[in-house]
Amino acid sequence: MLLPRRKLRIETERLSLRQPVIGDYRDWSNLRADSADFLTPWEPLWAVDHLARKGFSNRVWWAQRSISNGSAMPLFLVRRADQALLGAITLDNIRRGPAQAGTLGYWIGQPYARQGYMREAIAGVVHHAFDRLDLSRIEAACLPENQASRALLEKCGFKYEGVAQSYLQINGRWRTHVLYAQLRADRRGRTDVG
Repeated sequence: MLLPRRKLRIETERLSLRQPVIGDYRDWSNLRADSADFLTPWEPLWAVDHLARKGFSNRVWWAQRSISNGSAMPLFLVRRADQALLGAITLDNIRRGPAQAGTLGYWIGQPYARQGYMREAIAGVVHHAFDRLDLSRIEAACLPENQASRALLEKCGFKYEGVAQSYLQINGRWRTHVLYAQLRADRRGRTDVG
């Protein structure tokens, strides 16, 4: 089945956020393999064939289908200076109607961590979600002990909302997560009335 081609690209100061293509396989698989020890404590358990070309092809097909039908925005972070693939960010579970919300997930390769790239990517995706997709709420969750991710979300304007018990299976176990959200018209914590 051929899906309509709908290209999605978000430009930030240093990055092009774009949908994955088949030609990204080698860069993606090398970055994921080289960063495995850095990523696996925070992610769902990798399948035996996680880094296989067939699995990646399925991801590309899912990304294209999700963007076309408006259910998700899976994007790769590509540094414009040298076209290096740095990681990925996905606005998933886009809900329309009364919710007008989506869920943010992301990962970055170990060599590129803590250099401001993901902060830049999150800002670009959130702006796009509020401005172009007319969403009202962006949600994100992370493990309580993932201090780097918690600090990143807070620097990006996300507010802590609570705890979800046994929220996701991470590295083979059901894990409790802390929940964050950013609202388009967020008045939480503001004292001005009007």
